[in-house]
Amino acid sequence: MTRSRAVLAAALALLTSAPVAGAEAFRLAVPLDCTLGETCFIEDYVDNDPAQGRQRDFACGINSRDAHKGTDFALLDFDAIKIGVPVLAAAAGVVKRIRDEMPDDRLMRGVTAQNACGNAVLIDHEGGWQTLYCHMRLNSVSVAPGDLVQTGDPLGLVGLSGQTNHPHVHMTVMRDGAVVDPFRPQATGTCGDPVQTLWTDPPAYTRTGLVTAGFSDNVPSLKSVADGTARRATLSPDQPIVLFGHAGYPQPGDVLTLSAHSPAGTEVFRKEITLDTDQVSQMRAFGRKAPAAGWPSGDYLGRARLTRAGKVIAHRFAHVTVTD
Repeated sequence: MTRSRAVLAAALALLTSAPVAGAEAFRLAVPLDCTLGETCFIEDYVDNDPAQGRQRDFACGINSRDAHKGTDFALLDFDAIKIGVPVLAAAAGVVKRIRDEMPDDRLMRGVTAQNACGNAVLIDHEGGWQTLYCHMRLNSVSVAPGDLVQTGDPLGLVGLSGQTNHPHVHMTVMRDGAVVDPFRPQATGTCGDPVQTLWTDPPAYTRTGLVTAGFSDNVPSLKSVADGTARRATLSPDQPIVLFGHAGYPQPGDVLTLSAHSPAGTEVFRKEITLDTDQVSQMRAFGRKAPAAGWPSGDYLGRARLTRAGKVIAHRFAHVTVTD
């Protein structure tokens, strides 16, 4: 690790929840009933690069998406949706609006710019602050406009409503209508060295991330993964099924696990790959040739999971459909 990277890592570890100018006593808790690094992780942060087509998280890292206006707390398993994982109020306030009418559909049919948040809860807090919670499960919202909620109160359950194809809660923080990055409230819209946050207990940050994951019919090149030509949405029954994961800023010793499951839920393959260099951009892939009778038709689910010292630091789902 270079000295500059080591200094950044040390600084990130010292993120503080001391008072922020203009924030008064407003503080946030994690808005999901999960354990970071074990059953969930932070997938994407607020995009702090105003340029169209580019994205940077608050620490100038890769863990954001262009024009992303919130923080995504993601689950590691689709089965968690069936069990039910509560979305929690990040701070005390009064419920202003809710939506609880959209189906859970990872194909995002019927999603528009107006309902991309899916089933949701908007909470007013003192001092002009608001928090918005998106992508809840249909018929799970448990609060109503006018309800007073305390920090940690359940609002609903994680689902797949709105513009999402994987289970997570997207939380947007606003003050007087303007988006605020809870990790960089004093300078949202810029990135740089760590600053004071709005979190009561600031979640740990790592620069490492999974840029993408997807299915292909062969072991692709890094270039074809980066430009999107490697990805396949459909495969024929006689083609190989290959899952790839593209990591950014990994450290030696990080473990990338690639796994795929059939439409019936059985495991097609699982491969643990230990990364042995600190090369900024790394891609790994693994797969299986088709069996003699061909792959059963239907939707296959892939998972690319990156762990460090046993803790999940990045995760991506992938989907492919085998057609007759």
